[in-house]
Amino acid sequence: MRAVDTNVLVRLLARDDARQAALAEAFVRGGAWVSHLVLMEATWVLASAFDVEHRAIADGIELLLAHESLVVQEAEVVGAALASYRRRPAIGFSDHLILEVARKAGHLPLGTFDKDLGKLDGAERLS
Repeated sequence: MRAVDTNVLVRLLARDDARQAALAEAFVRGGAWVSHLVLMEATWVLASAFDVEHRAIADGIELLLAHESLVVQEAEVVGAALASYRRRPAIGFSDHLILEVARKAGHLPLGTFDKDLGKLDGAERLS
């Protein structure tokens, strides 16, 4: 199966360039894999460069998880991170995903200096 880069995923979600969005759709039509790293980068780009609000980012992740042609790496982990992100959107999706990946791997607590992330179950704020 092929994989997508961040810029392809952003085109699929942002639809800011019709030509590139069509090329991205055509590429993934036969099936494509989305890694955690690409998903994390894409959410960061959408939030920082496109000023997309957390609710729309969460909805976009949900669409990717349900997309008929995309396979998201460890979709159950991404789904858990998405649920947590919807509850605590002030903490970026990337942090939620980092915590859920650590949880799945059995490597908790997740040490952090981030005071907000440190409040999540499974994280430990270092101070």
